[in-house]
Order: sequence, then structure tokens, then C-alpha cells
Amino acid sequence: MTSTPITTPLAPAAIGTYSQAVRAGNTVYLSGQIGLDPATMALVEGIDAQITRVLDNLGAVAEAAGGKLSDLVRVTVYLTDLSHFSKVNEAMARYLAAPYPARAAVGVASLPRGALVEMDGIMVLPD
Repeated sequence: MTSTPITTPLAPAAIGTYSQAVRAGNTVYLSGQIGLDPATMALVEGIDAQITRVLDNLGAVAEAAGGKLSDLVRVTVYLTDLSHFSKVNEAMARYLAAPYPARAAVGVASLPRGALVEMDGIMVLPD
């Protein structure tokens, strides 16, 4: 099976040696997104704005791959402060409907560019 990199200008450009996402068959592996504005590559301010921007960025990559956020089957959330987990839940409820993807939340010491939150995901596209 071959893999295909996915890129879109509607999400931040990769800031390292990785692709925004990689598609292998019907499965798409979405790289971690932080709250960077894709137009300026600047980090938006505050946890609420960062969570929203992260979900918008993931949605843009999902669409570039031919899917949508509702096609996510797995999400990992990385937070520098786990007390913000309820804010992630509130935001995900605005972006997704049941059945929700499987999810893990991980407390981390720091994230790239001083971000407060990062999310990655796995998406399965319909046949």
C-alpha cells in the first residue's frame, strides 16, 4: 500500500519534517495541530481561541484529505494544563456529534511555540 501526503494552505504549514496528514488506503493520519493561524503562522492567544483554531486546522486538513471531522475515529489531546479539559469537551461538542471518536487526553510540560493545546487524529474515509 502506498501513502499520500495531504497538504492544504487552509491549515498551518508543517513547521518540521512531517506532513499535515498522510493517507494510507482509507485511513488518514492527521498530524498534531496547535493554534497557529494559517495566514500568519502566529499562535492565537488564550486557551479558548487556541482550542477553536486547533479544531479549525484539523477540519481543514480533514477536508483536504476528502473527509470531515465527523470521520475521525481517534483523537489525542495534549494540554499543558489539564484543568482546560472541560473547555476541550465544550469545543468538541460544538464541532462533533455523537458517536464521538475515541480520545485520550495527555498532560504535557510544554508544546511547540508555547501552545497550550495540540490535537492529532486518525480518520477513516468511507469506501
